[in-house]
Amino acid sequence: MTGRERVHRLIRREKIDRIPLYGWVRANLEDKIAAAFGSVENFEDRYEFDLAHIFGGPPTYSSSLIKQLHKEKGGVIEPKDLLSISPTDPDNQEAYAEMIKKIRFYRDERQRFVYVQTPGIFEALNSIFGIENHLAYMLLYEDDLRQVYRRQAEWNRRFALNCIELGVDMVHVSDDWGGQHSLLFSPALLHSLIIPYHKVTVEAVKQAGCLISMHSDGNINDALDAIAALGYDVLHPYQESAGMNYQVYKSRYADRFVLMGGLDVQTTIGFGKPDFLKKEIYRVTDTFRDGGLIFCTSHFVQDHCSIDELTYAFDIAYEAVRRR
Repeated sequence: MTGRERVHRLIRREKIDRIPLYGWVRANLEDKIAAAFGSVENFEDRYEFDLAHIFGGPPTYSSSLIKQLHKEKGGVIEPKDLLSISPTDPDNQEAYAEMIKKIRFYRDERQRFVYVQTPGIFEALNSIFGIENHLAYMLLYEDDLRQVYRRQAEWNRRFALNCIELGVDMVHVSDDWGGQHSLLFSPALLHSLIIPYHKVTVEAVKQAGCLISMHSDGNINDALDAIAALGYDVLHPYQESAGMNYQVYKSRYADRFVLMGGLDVQTTIGFGKPDFLKKEIYRVTDTFRDGGLIFCTSHFVQDHCSIDELTYAFDIAYEAVRRR
């Protein structure tokens, strides 16, 4: 069974030979990994990763236009200001050249399940507005913000459909909604101001016959019903260290979406606690021995993690996902 087949079967709730394995390791540790293994690709091969997380394609807005707008507005961009400039063309095929190479390498040569990073609605605009300003705008400028979100949603839809045309297995929507203890905004704002624009992309992806996943850090207990109702197939990371509970997932959502995560970068890997690290890996994989989990890091492994601890963790995980 290839990694691609394994993940597809897991999401369909079919019997598989083992828990799929992956890890977000490149962003902060590429140099360390390359020094020890020759390349990140060699590390991925060593641990027989089942998935590949692809980045690429055009940005929603030109960085030069955003920089110019910041300068004109004294460093503070409001929603009505952003409406004065146009997004990029998501149908510009030249912008997908590197993505095409990665899909061919991971899907065709390595037979891995390929998912592509795409923007959400809230997180995508935080770098433009600043997260504190953005939260204030949700209360101060709702009408203007709806226009911004509507335009972002349409751009996201077209971008996602282009990625599907290129052959990805899943569209991955990144949209951090959670703080350490609760949502960053009220459930009422989530339902009225954000969910309708997620629906645009989810429905388009589903109609195209593709899978769709969502990433949000933090405690998103108050959003789980909405995520399930939207029709997301996979949720990453379901963060226990922020108050998420696996038993709640198993009792209420296991038939709605599967989880990707389990190796917490906030509390578990990178802290020099090998016994605890090993215990946690086995605890999580044993919890999902009957399905429902793609074992993966909860986010990018942080740069304070040594290469020795990284390889120790994935040596354990490699064995743990295969344990009967």
